[in-house]
Amino acid sequence: MSAIDEGIVREYFEQNGFLVRQVRKYQVQSRRKTGDEEVDLVVYNPAYKRSPRRPEFFLFANELAYIHRAIVVVKGWHTGRFTPNMLKSSPEIFRFLEENVLKEVTRFFPVDAEEPGNAPDVTKILVLPSLPTAEPFRSQSVAMLKEHGVDGIISFRSMLLDIIERVEINKSYGKSDTLQVIRILKNYDLLKDAQLDLLAERQPGQRRNNPKA
Repeated sequence: MSAIDEGIVREYFEQNGFLVRQVRKYQVQSRRKTGDEEVDLVVYNPAYKRSPRRPEFFLFANELAYIHRAIVVVKGWHTGRFTPNMLKSSPEIFRFLEENVLKEVTRFFPVDAEEPGNAPDVTKILVLPSLPTAEPFRSQSVAMLKEHGVDGIISFRSMLLDIIERVEINKSYGKSDTLQVIRILKNYDLLKDAQLDLLAERQPGQRRNNPKA
């Protein structure tokens, strides 16, 4: 996983009000990861309010309010979809769900039983490029992820659309290279807000007027 992939995920959660902690600063390549090394980010929602409603499996920005604590694993394999065959042949995807890894999670999220709204459960989130669009492969992939213990998935596309929409071209994001690059691209009309993309899809025969032309 590259630092860019992790940076996108970090910006997404931070822009949605989460506190984000990077578990490690190094990459593991020549050996199997230890328990705490399987997790890329841990996130905490300080605005969480206890609710019987659980977040949906496909996580979008409007579902994040129902997440209190979560461990996040990022798989930036942008050249393919997470098909059933890929999931079967790539057991490393699920290593963060092993019992020894989940035991390590408790030290990231100490539970105080007297804390109002405190919840001992931790949401297990997998960030990935995409799932198959055709059935039955999509449903099979979802079922396999759930069977292994994944609580929710977020696609890079949905994260990027959310980030792009929130970035304002009249602000300088000097403390974030990711946001600053997006701001520059939007300033030169190389990126457009999600609403404009949807408008373009609904009106394929019309061209949007360029105010800077």
